[in-house]
Amino acid sequence: MSIGSFIVLGAIAGFTIFLGLPVGRLKTQSATLRAFLNAVTIGVLLFLLWDVLSHAVEPIDGAMAQATGKPFASWLPFVGMVIVLFASVSLGLLGLVAYDRWVAKRAGKGTLRVVSGSHTGLLRLGEAPSRLAFLIAVGIGLHNFAEGLAIGQSAAAGQISLAVVLVIGFGLHNATEGFGITAPLAAEAVRPSWGQLAVLGVIGGAPTLVGTLLGAVFVNDVVSLAFLALAAGSILYVIVQLVGVALKMSKGFTLYCGILVGLFAGFATDFIVTAAGA
Repeated sequence: MSIGSFIVLGAIAGFTIFLGLPVGRLKTQSATLRAFLNAVTIGVLLFLLWDVLSHAVEPIDGAMAQATGKPFASWLPFVGMVIVLFASVSLGLLGLVAYDRWVAKRAGKGTLRVVSGSHTGLLRLGEAPSRLAFLIAVGIGLHNFAEGLAIGQSAAAGQISLAVVLVIGFGLHNATEGFGITAPLAAEAVRPSWGQLAVLGVIGGAPTLVGTLLGAVFVNDVVSLAFLALAAGSILYVIVQLVGVALKMSKGFTLYCGILVGLFAGFATDFIVTAAGA
């Protein structure tokens, strides 16, 4: 395949994320609807957490099977991958904790550069809902990079039909993820600008294209594992934050219904990929 073909595959899979982003500009005064949108995001992210961890563990299981299945086989590959998994999850989780506190502290002191009136830059990181949307985009971007690696590796191996199915499946995933990125803004009735949505979309979607191009020329289980684990840690942090927001809204039944809707939406889009045997 030509480099242009790889770019097209990665772009289609990654930038469907923009389909869900306009939800962030939804005008609503309904507390129940805002609570529901927040809960759906929790459900989508719970699915993504399961998805990235299950894929991250696959090469570790393979390394353990080799170590136990052959006499005098080395356990070093297994131990090394476990260390990468634990370290990357920790970095993804604790790194966002430290970053969020640092940004919040700077915003409280008024040290962030002010652009366009009271907004702290195009991403408005001085505002808690916008900062949470940014962190969700970062976590999803890490996840999408690993998905891009899978697309690139399949296409480079000549499995074009599998690559196309992966593009369709991951594209549907990204459409729901786009909604998840901006749901905290809708939940707090904060209306983002189109520029803010565009930047969030690039942060979340562009890594799919980058991963596709890298996967076409470079295959490494440890690299894929590291990015999946980083994504898992960051997604876990965001889930905890969103649960805190949901509890403050005190919409118990709405919370659980929304979580189910988001969780089922994640699995529904995943069925397209698994139907191809990927």
